[in-house]
Amino acid sequence: MKLCIIFPPLPFGWTPVAPPILEYLAALTRREDPTIEIELISASATPEAIDKIQCDLASISILTPTAVPGYRIADALRTRGIKVVFGGIHASSMPEEAKSHGDAVVIGEAESAWPQVLRDFRAGQLKPFYRGEQLPLNDLPTPLYGKLGGGHQFRVINTSRGCPYNCTFCSVKPFFGASIRFRPIEDVVRDVCAIPEKMYINGDENIWWEGFEQRAIDLFTALKGSKKKWMGFGSLRPVLSPSGSRMLNAARESGMLTAWVGWDAMTDEGLKAYGANGKIGVDRERAVRTLKDHGIDVSLFYMLGAREDSIDDFKRSVELCDRLGVSMHPSLVVPYPGTELARQYEPYLYKELGWEYYTGAFALFEHPDPAMTADVREEKFHQTFLELLSLKRVWLHMLRIPLAGFPYAHLISLMSQLPIRKGVKIAFEKWKASHKAVSEKRSR
Repeated sequence: MKLCIIFPPLPFGWTPVAPPILEYLAALTRREDPTIEIELISASATPEAIDKIQCDLASISILTPTAVPGYRIADALRTRGIKVVFGGIHASSMPEEAKSHGDAVVIGEAESAWPQVLRDFRAGQLKPFYRGEQLPLNDLPTPLYGKLGGGHQFRVINTSRGCPYNCTFCSVKPFFGASIRFRPIEDVVRDVCAIPEKMYINGDENIWWEGFEQRAIDLFTALKGSKKKWMGFGSLRPVLSPSGSRMLNAARESGMLTAWVGWDAMTDEGLKAYGANGKIGVDRERAVRTLKDHGIDVSLFYMLGAREDSIDDFKRSVELCDRLGVSMHPSLVVPYPGTELARQYEPYLYKELGWEYYTGAFALFEHPDPAMTADVREEKFHQTFLELLSLKRVWLHMLRIPLAGFPYAHLISLMSQLPIRKGVKIAFEKWKASHKAVSEKRSR
């Protein structure tokens, strides 16, 4: 039996980050049945591999922006008699839709469901739906690092699942649950040491949780021995907690170079509308400066164009970038299926725009301000992103990165921002050429 595990192409092309589901699901498969032949395909890195697939069973993990190309791949494989199983956050949110393009759908987490999928397939009794349980994260296998080709330079480690916050835009809590489940620290260290590269990404929703600062300190202390550099996603509230300084020192000593921070909205009113003020804290600018004071570079991720936002927010984000000396990564608001935001925005959605437009570069809903038309929001987004990625700002940001991160943090800053700049320029030109057709879709 041969299994092909596929991650569909990303909307903006290849990135050097290996999709973590590929090598991890391969490890779950190897644990269940070592005789199964496994092929991994990241379609952004090796698009030519899709047409050459020869297997008995294909597993396709889809996010909302990759759902449409994932369905196309599945439809083509099924015409050749290959069975297809879908998984991932989008398939879990829209299982009936996914089932219309596949033979089976795994809803939720894979660990409890995937072995049964493989057994049922071998027996010729594949069921239409499998529901994974939210189990303790003990005894998870180490991903089969190195099995995925395509020149990926960064592997992703996960140390916890779940989120207690109620941000309306986020899929993490609906998918992984409200309780934080931690992996044993020794298992995390084992997986980090198994990564062949010298740098990795902590892919957790949050690398430090309020009330669990000591857990973070213990994890970072244990990771210090790996002598590897890493980046991760962190909320701001724990940074200013009584244990914040010790935690940041431990993170830096463990090799942390960059904190990717959810800034989410440009105004306090916007944060409240998202329900995100709980994780942000009371003084987010001071928290960012505190991170930098501890030798950790900062990149802020945030959204523009929400129904509560104004046109001034685009300009405010550029001013914030210059004031704090950070890199900024905006997107237009995306009401992902299964989220509270999707429920709130449902009456205002442009129904003719399919999942292929849910990339963060398109206006997906009506705005109450007549000045914030869809075309205006999209054009302002591209212009703002390019302004944030001007060569002058890219170089100035690199010069303001803490010297404690030299040279790795400085190289990573260039490696991430310059390719993104190129991609945004290409996307803007494509938008100029196609926005009239998209506008016609909205008006139907």
